[in-house]
Order: sequence, then C-alpha cells, then structure tokens
Amino acid sequence: MSATPHPTARRPLRSLLLALVAALLPLLTATALTAPAAAAGEPARDSARVSAREGAVPAAALTEVTNFGTNPSNLRMYLYVPESVTVKPAVVVAVHWCTGSGPDMYNGTEYDTLADRYGFIVLYPSVTRSSKCFDVSSPQALRRGGGSDPVGIKSMIDWVTRTYDADTGRVFATGISSGAMMTNVLLGDYPDVFAAGAAFSGVPFGCFATTDGSEWNSACSGGTVTHTPKEWGDLARGAYPGYTGPRPRMQIWHGTQDDVLRYPNFGEQIKQWTNVQGVSQSPTTIDTPQSGWTRTRYGGTGDQAPVEAVSLQGVGHNLYAQGMASRVLTFFGLDGSGPAPQPQPGACRVTASVNAWSTGLTASVTLTNTGTTTVNGWKLGFTLPAGQTVTGGWGATYTPSSGAVTATNVSYNGTIAPGASVSIGYQAAHGGNSAAPAAFTLNGTACAAG
Repeated sequence: MSATPHPTARRPLRSLLLALVAALLPLLTATALTAPAAAAGEPARDSARVSAREGAVPAAALTEVTNFGTNPSNLRMYLYVPESVTVKPAVVVAVHWCTGSGPDMYNGTEYDTLADRYGFIVLYPSVTRSSKCFDVSSPQALRRGGGSDPVGIKSMIDWVTRTYDADTGRVFATGISSGAMMTNVLLGDYPDVFAAGAAFSGVPFGCFATTDGSEWNSACSGGTVTHTPKEWGDLARGAYPGYTGPRPRMQIWHGTQDDVLRYPNFGEQIKQWTNVQGVSQSPTTIDTPQSGWTRTRYGGTGDQAPVEAVSLQGVGHNLYAQGMASRVLTFFGLDGSGPAPQPQPGACRVTASVNAWSTGLTASVTLTNTGTTTVNGWKLGFTLPAGQTVTGGWGATYTPSSGAVTATNVSYNGTIAPGASVSIGYQAAHGGNSAAPAAFTLNGTACAAG
C-alpha cells in the first residue's frame, strides 16, 4: 500500500514552527502520561508514504515507510533522505519525546536541514501506543533482540542500510526525553550497531526498568536510583552478554532544574557510560562552551571524546534548543566530509595478513603491547568480513565462528610484557571475500592497526 509522495511545505515556516514547538514542549511534557492517542493508521501531515517493497523514498521529503521488517510494537517509520545524499551515507536515528511523533521530531529539530548540508540520512521512529512514550522499561526492551521498540528500530536501520548501502560503521542515535531514554537503551542493546549517541534529558540504561507492565518508574524519574559505575556498566553490558567489541561513545545533556527526569540522572549516566567505555570518572577537560553551560569530557580531550556531558544551569526538562543539533553532529563527527572518528586507540597494535585460495584462507595476527604495563589475560575482538567462518585456529580460542569474533588467550600466552608481541592465527572458509579484519579491540579498547 502506498501513496504518491508529497514534498513537505514546512521549510518556509521553519523559524515560526521551531518557536512554536519550543513554546509547546513544556505543556506536552506535563501531559506526557495522559495525552490522547493519534489514530494509528492516520497518515502523517506533510509527508509521503511508500511501501518498503518500492525501494528508495523521494528525496528531500519526509516519507513514511511501511513493511520495513520485524516490528513487534507497531512503530511507524519516517525517513528523510537529502537530495545530496552521499555515497555510503551515515544514518542518524532521531527519537521523539513522550506525546510526540516522528513528524514532530522532524519539525522540531534541524537534523533534516543539516542532512541537506552534510549528506546523511535521518530516520524518525514513531510510537503508536496511547502514551506516545517509547518502551524503555520492559524486560523485552532491555535485552538485545528481546522484542518491543528496540527491535522495530533495528529493523528500520537494517532497511535503510540495505536500501541505501549506508555505512554500518556510522549509525548514530539521538533523542529528547523519552527519546533520550531510548537512546540509552539502543546503545546498550545494540553496541555493535551504533557508533555514538546523544541524549537530551534522559536516564541511564536500565534505570526505568519495571516488571509489572508499567511504563513509568517514579524512583528513576525522581533521581533516587543510584548505582556504582560498575553496577551501571554491568546493566548496559548485560543487554548483550558476551559482546567484547567497541562500545558507542555517548554525549549527555541535562538541565539542573529538570522536574520530570531529575538532575541526579545526569551524573548516573556519566557513571554508566564512563564505565562502559572503560575510562575514568574524573573529567579530562572542563569548559564553558556557552554561558550557563558546563561541559566535561572523559577519556579524551577532543570533540569526539568517549563520553561528553553538558550541564545547563537553571534549565528545566525541555532544554533542547536550535543549534544543539550542530553540536551533536560535531560529537558524531558528521559535520564534515570525512567519516566519523574511530574510537581512540589504546596501548596496543595489531597487524593481520591473509593467504587465501578459492574457498578458504589462513590469517596470521600479531598483537603488540605498546603500553607501559603488562597485559595479564587478553581478549582480542574483531569482526570477520561477511561470508567468512572460522574453521580452526591456533594461539587462542575463537568464539563465535563468524561475525563479531573474540580470540581469547590460551594458558601459555596470556601475559604480554610492554613492547612484547604474541602471534596467533586461524583458518576460515569464505564465500569470495578473503580480506583480513580491519579493526581490533584489546579487552574492549580499540587498537591501532597496521
């Protein structure tokens, strides 16, 4: 089922509508739990609608895509593809607030006009349940592939990456309020999908968890749920047990006078994501990018630090304002023509070479400790190219046999002194792509390659 696309007529009214959304957001938040539901089948205003079977959507028009894949909670999918979309474009998932919708997020933020400038694609998931809040509390939502909203959003991303040959290494999430909470959830459930996230007025992954079917957790919203950094980190890591690959970077925004999701949630998110990233809870830099703002960075000093947090003095729950999206893009690394920055290398270097034949290959991998302390026990993470399957190996145990693989030391080579190396290898079958892995992590930290 489809309809003729209709380009949006919103652009000449951009400034007026942004001002109107800013004025209405406090009212919308106050009624987040009681707002009437929109009709689930009602077409979005100022948008086109196409079936996923029809392929690419019209350029420069907000378009609803249907039949995009597994969708257990009946989300709706809206997409904005600029006329100037780049080859292998990045994808930004922009997640709306309670009582909002995908079209509301489109109208109330600047990601589409920034997409026009930089060539990425914007995906706007949209809730159909009566509260118009995303599910960030059910057990299904808080585990990878468990069901509910995260599964539907992952299906949308898969559709976009297939249809536009998008760069799977440059998928990002950002959200406001309920969307900020979902950003935390998505990065916990799918750390292998997202390169980074930006959460405006959110709570940590798992903070809103309930077991009685309720969407609301008053203890979390009130800022009384606290954990140690490791406890928070374990909650996020527990969504995808066994995953040892790189973790997405996180940018956190919160107002000190937030009366909906109280300000202590800001610090709890910092504790969680610094632990997930394996960096210190002590900031590496503190500055004031704008009057009333305090920005702290953790684990790095540049624009793409592993964790960045912005506290807005005297600001309430509805803190999002025009111009903030540009700062999000800087953190994502999308405000230029090049790809997003990769995680900062740790104190390790990996070289890999391949000898291949028609259906198989052997790979030789050398891991060097370039740091000043001894490595005691190691797990080397890497992703095999599509179609490759490990059939045997030496110097390590390899699990699983395809996809995101972890090579774990054996008894005789678990210690690597500073400056020393260990050599391992594996044999694999392939379906035509015999390339070596391009990126590696040592105990969860990215290594320099080559």
